[in-house]
Amino acid sequence: QLQLVESGGGMVQAGGSLRLSCAASGRAFSSYTMGWFRQAPGKEREFVGVIAWSGGATYYEDSVKGRFIISRDNAKNRVYLQMNNLKPEDTAVYYCAADSGLVSIRTTPDYWGQGTQVTVSS
Repeated sequence: QLQLVESGGGMVQAGGSLRLSCAASGRAFSSYTMGWFRQAPGKEREFVGVIAWSGGATYYEDSVKGRFIISRDNAKNRVYLQMNNLKPEDTAVYYCAADSGLVSIRTTPDYWGQGTQVTVSS
């Protein structure tokens, strides 16, 4: 069992930056693929990016490539989402997720956090 808690959300102006953190409690965090998702008002939850258990591979949704960076610290049981050059369309509730697979996490993660709100003003 893995429990995930996000933090670091808030309000920022367009062009600004935020760093989200996801703290995991439970066993074997370092064996899980970790991902970030977001859900804007009136829209379905969408994939943002993923990082492999080792941190050696990351993949991003096209609209955030070059602006968002996912990293992890397995010693601290944490995964991070550094968001730069934020745009109003990045406004959403951001969720971290965990799964055993690099592909399956995109559709059916095993675990979800409760989400943190990010609001980008123009």
